[in-house]
Amino acid sequence: MTTFVLATANAHKTEEMRMVLADLDVTLVARPLGVPDVEETEDSLEGNATLKARALVEATGMAALADDTGLFVDALSGRPGVWSARYAGEEASYEDNVRKLLDELAEVPIERRGAEFRTVIAAAYPDHEDLVVVGTLKGSITLVARGARGFGYDPVFAPEGGGGRTLAEMSPEEKNAISHRGNALRGLAVALAKRAEP
Repeated sequence: MTTFVLATANAHKTEEMRMVLADLDVTLVARPLGVPDVEETEDSLEGNATLKARALVEATGMAALADDTGLFVDALSGRPGVWSARYAGEEASYEDNVRKLLDELAEVPIERRGAEFRTVIAAAYPDHEDLVVVGTLKGSITLVARGARGFGYDPVFAPEGGGGRTLAEMSPEEKNAISHRGNALRGLAVALAKRAEP
C-alpha cells in the first residue's frame, strides 16, 4: 500500500484523482488543515507541481502528490498555459477565466482554435526522490460554453474524438478515461509500479 498526502485542496481534482486511482493500491490523504497553500512561483507546470509536492513532504513527513495543469491554446501562442488558474486575475473564478478566454478568441475561426490540456503530477518522497509524469489531451476551444459537469475550462474544451462534445458534457467516467489528469495518473501508476520493483 502506498500512501500520499495531497497538496491540492481542490475538491474537484481530489475526486478525479480518487476515481482514477480507485483500483490501485494507493491511499490518498487530504492535506492537513494546518498546512497552507503553496504559492506557485515557478514558470513551468513541472516546477510548480514539484514545488508543491516537496513543500507537503517538508510539512508532513509523508510522501506527497501534487499536480499543476495548464491549457495551451495555439492561437494565443500557448496562453494561458502555466497561468491558467489565474488567467483573469489572482482571485478569478472559473467563469472569469472562461469569459476572458472566449473574449480573446472572439475573432478566431473554429478551425484555428486548437488547444491542449497538460497535467503534470509530481510524487515526492521523504528520501528526496521525485517522480514526475505528464498527461495531455488535444482538442479545441468551442465558440460558447456548453455542459454543466466538470470544472475550470471543461465547458469550452472539446477533446479530439469526443464527437464535438465538451468535457463538461461528458460523464465523469467518460472524462476520466481520456482526460489529461487521467492520463497523468495512469502514467503515475506505471511509474509507481516500476519504483516498487526489487
